[in-house]
Amino acid sequence: MRKKYLILAFVFLFILSFFISLGNGAVKISAREIAKAILAEENNVNRQVIWNVRLPRTIMAGLVGICLSLSGAILQGVMRNPLAGPNIIGVSAGGGLAALILLVLFPELYYLVPGGAFVGSLLATLFIYILAWKDGALPTRLILAGVAVSSLLNAGINALMTFYPDRVAGVISFMVGGLSAITWIQVKMILPYVSIGIILVLLLPTKLNVLMLGDEIATGLGLNVERTRFIFIILSSLLAGAAVSAVGLLGFVGLMVPHIARLFIGSDYRYLFLGSIFLGGTVVMLCDTMARVLFAPMEIPVGIIMSALGAPFFLLLLRRKEKI
Repeated sequence: MRKKYLILAFVFLFILSFFISLGNGAVKISAREIAKAILAEENNVNRQVIWNVRLPRTIMAGLVGICLSLSGAILQGVMRNPLAGPNIIGVSAGGGLAALILLVLFPELYYLVPGGAFVGSLLATLFIYILAWKDGALPTRLILAGVAVSSLLNAGINALMTFYPDRVAGVISFMVGGLSAITWIQVKMILPYVSIGIILVLLLPTKLNVLMLGDEIATGLGLNVERTRFIFIILSSLLAGAAVSAVGLLGFVGLMVPHIARLFIGSDYRYLFLGSIFLGGTVVMLCDTMARVLFAPMEIPVGIIMSALGAPFFLLLLRRKEKI
């Protein structure tokens, strides 16, 4: 019952963050005015701001937070490594490179960016896993292989920026992770990928619980370990790729949120997935709101806020792991 109440608390925080994000920015809008703008038919400035600017941006922030937090939770479970995350081990960089190749070299195929980012994330994850495999994939090898692959992929991103400087006007926001130019078009583009990923993940928490017990025990319980691991890698790549295609290389969400959720809920993925969904959306929506209001009327990319919070969290987690 305690876990269920905590999930309800996360749902409440998610809804509260949604309305905080809608109401704050260069133009502050009260809760009453938000309700009128959403429900009323009158065409005024507040309605235009809510419907055309803040609502798609807030929805995208929630979706991205959900995708990255679920991707991080899956990677930490599959790799049995608390330091695993989409941006740490190069999954996001793989999706980012694929998305940039489409946007820079084939801009007419922009509608394929979510699918391309998924393929890039998947290939990066599989490459990391293959490099780290030697009678099993030890956590240390996975992290080291991920760092190496991430550096290689970032070199590819930098090469694109160098050879095509006239086509990468918006690449700075993409590299940091930003939500400033989000419209309903981007929301509709990634929504099918996000929906499929979330539904499939919520159908498989028990299998990840068994996989967390170790390969030998999981095999003894009748689980096809390699097939299950491969399915979760695909789902993690799908979610990370969808997020990267929308907002760029937004870091630390997939590392931070599953750990925070685990502190409250525990390691049972039946509840951890739900907690990561609502907490991930909450964190990104609040951070995006901070990015809009801290230096208003000027905005900063939400990735700067996430990095400022995530880097100390990563170091704290690293020191805690060393002590253990």
